[in-house]
Amino acid sequence: MHALEEKTEGTIHLLLYILKKLGGRSDIHKLFKILYFAEQKHLVRYGAAISQDRYHAMKNGPVPSIAYDIYKSVKEGGATYARYFSPIDRFSIEAIAEPDLDFLSQSEIICLEESVLENKDLSFNDLTDKSHDEAWNLTARDKEISPVAIARAGGADSHMVKYIEDQLLIHSAKFE
Repeated sequence: MHALEEKTEGTIHLLLYILKKLGGRSDIHKLFKILYFAEQKHLVRYGAAISQDRYHAMKNGPVPSIAYDIYKSVKEGGATYARYFSPIDRFSIEAIAEPDLDFLSQSEIICLEESVLENKDLSFNDLTDKSHDEAWNLTARDKEISPVAIARAGGADSHMVKYIEDQLLIHSAKFE
């Protein structure tokens, strides 16, 4: 499987999982913020992201780029993700498939569950304010937010930050 396809498939099942926990449907703002805060928790605790997505500092907070591309395709009626999602309105989608839990580890599920519980009842403005954290504030609008900054904003200690930095260096060295 091509690397982007693998990344995309993992993101599909993360989104399906969150949607299932939200009753099957959500606006993308809430969906993306729940994913962001789950990613942040996982980085702080385990030094690893849940998805292979990259977050960009958009006006209303961090936005995962692969997830956003999936949403745009669904919204435009594209067939690529039609077996997983259906558009509801301009900013909402619903899950029409079950998440494949083989794509999720136990630690990822725990962080997703916590993020859903903590954020599902927050308003658009509250989620925006909450996600305008240190990582978002230190990143120029529309630019990629560093996983290190996301972890720091979530309260990662210096040892975990160093671990994440080392992992990023190792990963980048393998592909140059």
